[in-house]
Amino acid sequence: MPVSRLYQCEAIASTPDDGRTFSLGTHTAGSPRLALRWLRQRVRHIGDQLDPPAARLVLAWLHDHQAHEHALAALASGTPYTHTVCDDTTRYLLTAHPAPRPYP
Repeated sequence: MPVSRLYQCEAIASTPDDGRTFSLGTHTAGSPRLALRWLRQRVRHIGDQLDPPAARLVLAWLHDHQAHEHALAALASGTPYTHTVCDDTTRYLLTAHPAPRPYP
């Protein structure tokens, strides 16, 4: 019997110059597709706040169907997925990874 999984998602920002890290949110999703949907929403919010060069990279990823299929396949196979967005001073790391569903 296959294990039913949850997917833990997280968005963090880090400033490499001083080593600080900031949580931008976490989410538990019930499927790879819902995990990717949450990551895309967070990336969209982040992209809205970036300067145009970095924002263009965000928009490119948001419209990259092949990248999304890769993410879904990775998560469905049990492999964590990470997407990184960088601007001049900050790195944004968006992750999703499978976790076993807790037993009641």
